[in-house]
Amino acid sequence: MVLTFADFEYVRHLVRDQAAIVLEPEKHYLVEARLGRLAQREGLGSIPELLGQLRRRTDATLTAKVVEAMTTTETYFFRDHKPFEAVRRVILPALLAARADTRRVRLWSAACSTGQEAYSLAIVLHEFFGARPEWDVQILATDINCDVLEQAREGCYGQLEVNRGLPAAMLVRYFQQQGSHWRVKEEIQRLVKFEVLNLTKPWPSLPSFDVIFLRNVMIYFDLATKQQILARLRRVLRPDGYLFLGGAETTLNIDDAFQREDMAGTSCYRLRSAGQAHSASQC
Repeated sequence: MVLTFADFEYVRHLVRDQAAIVLEPEKHYLVEARLGRLAQREGLGSIPELLGQLRRRTDATLTAKVVEAMTTTETYFFRDHKPFEAVRRVILPALLAARADTRRVRLWSAACSTGQEAYSLAIVLHEFFGARPEWDVQILATDINCDVLEQAREGCYGQLEVNRGLPAAMLVRYFQQQGSHWRVKEEIQRLVKFEVLNLTKPWPSLPSFDVIFLRNVMIYFDLATKQQILARLRRVLRPDGYLFLGGAETTLNIDDAFQREDMAGTSCYRLRSAGQAHSASQC
């Protein structure tokens, strides 16, 4: 199933148009492998047959599947650990004081993939607010890929998946074993709401968030798309809220409204006016 240069360019433009994902030339073989697997799943004989259907624009669902096949869904529980520790040690205590009047906290796990990040945050929230049932805490978890969201909603993971980043004590406490798989318990699942959202298209109406995790996503976008997304994030992040990006990502020279702050061995980004008012001793 050889992918010609012309076909690769067609896929590059399609994915760029639909999801603003930039596929570099060195991704040729990756695209070929993923399209080959998709063609097999769809019962098509070859990549050219798959792309022929795309070019005829007869199946919008197939277009979405191609875009989803090009998205990277790599994730695991408590990935990189330190951002979750910062939420637990610094951010939640700060929000406990700052939101004492409303007793309402909202988090957003954007590009949540199969849900491990969202459930990791839910465990942190449950352990902090479990003894405070009067607090209204909720996580919105979104992704462009409907297939990974289906698994996320199911909350069911294989042994290898739970072995990646999840402490044994948390596995036993917050998951129920079902044969060779582990299912997230209801007390954790009910803290998370999963929805489809394409970060590069117009967003639906969203609430204001106290914490946003948008990690290891911006690296796939060009500068203009990064600026557009950060501008939208400013509108839904509370003035004293916290934004977490991936370790290789930054707002520097992209959006001056954010400034980086060190916190619990990692870093986050805050709106500049809020950050300047924030005591350095807290971060």
